[in-house]
Amino acid sequence: MNRSVITPSDPAAGHDDYIPRVWLVTGYRAGERSQVLALAEALGWPFELKTLSYRKSEFRTSLFRGSDLRGVRLQGSSELAPPWPDLVISAGMRNEPVGRWIRDQSGGSTRLVHIGRPWASPERFDLVITTPQYRLAEHNKVLQNAMPLNQVTSGRLAEEGQTLLPQVEHLPQPRTGVILGGNSGPYTLGPKTAARIAQQASRMAAVRNGSLLISTSARTSQRAAQEFQRHLSVPHYLYHWRADDDSNPYFGILALSDDLIVTADSISMLGEACATAKPVYMAELGGYGYPMRPECHTEVDFRLIGLTYSWIMRFGPRRLSRDIRLVHRQLLSEGRAVWLGQPAKPASGDGLSDMHRAVQRVRALFGYS
Repeated sequence: MNRSVITPSDPAAGHDDYIPRVWLVTGYRAGERSQVLALAEALGWPFELKTLSYRKSEFRTSLFRGSDLRGVRLQGSSELAPPWPDLVISAGMRNEPVGRWIRDQSGGSTRLVHIGRPWASPERFDLVITTPQYRLAEHNKVLQNAMPLNQVTSGRLAEEGQTLLPQVEHLPQPRTGVILGGNSGPYTLGPKTAARIAQQASRMAAVRNGSLLISTSARTSQRAAQEFQRHLSVPHYLYHWRADDDSNPYFGILALSDDLIVTADSISMLGEACATAKPVYMAELGGYGYPMRPECHTEVDFRLIGLTYSWIMRFGPRRLSRDIRLVHRQLLSEGRAVWLGQPAKPASGDGLSDMHRAVQRVRALFGYS
């Protein structure tokens, strides 16, 4: 994709000639960055990446809903200077004041699109694209999607599948992909849970005389990964996540797997799995007070932060926490996933409708139908 800056023509000249100037104020979490990039690529407009370095005091600016750059360390950040963009796509609380500052510099003409959970009122954005776990109230500037936006496309899967194939073609089919997340809110992927999931996945593959294609992620602890590997009993390929690894086979695993097991802590990874239109099994994690599967007694790996988060969910303001079980329920009700151990359901749809809705709403900000 061409990411150079193209000077947009006058919007009054007509849509055929008008190319919005787009800045991506990238998120500081991997899932947020992925969604921001995915939306920009789906829009098909040239864009410019703006990566920021934040001060330790940025929380003060973000908390009081500022409209300035006081939370940004300008040295070490991308330049923020005219010509100002027509559209800013961003995510994360730290970037909210930056987006408002950019809009102020443009004289109010810049449209702001925020992905995920906004900390300011939706009125302060042109569009908020969110998902159920944040429990936002209905609002004309809020688009409630079932799943996070993702970069899964048929072309990318085909390309990355071919790259990975030489390393796994010796493994028996069918091949089941296993994507491991990590600790999230009240839920913990510790040694006990990792061992259980490894045993379940191994049994599933053994019954079919198949194999497993496995990837850990940035949040998978070393202890959990080691315990998972120790309990594998079938042929497998295992990739241990590494930062900034250009050879990361994640999308290749999505491409070459006949079905997918995903730990249910990661809504982003669940969304990417569902976008493949393959059968998806959610592997539950134990959690304090808020079980992913209330009908099952799931053992919990102790984690003090997880226990604290459950208290925040119970007693704190709703905006300080999220409830990912709301996404699980929606996936189950729509037949897009089942719990690991349940019979698979035929995959429904192409998994891209959330992105289609998001693209349409952003294009409508510029008068496109």
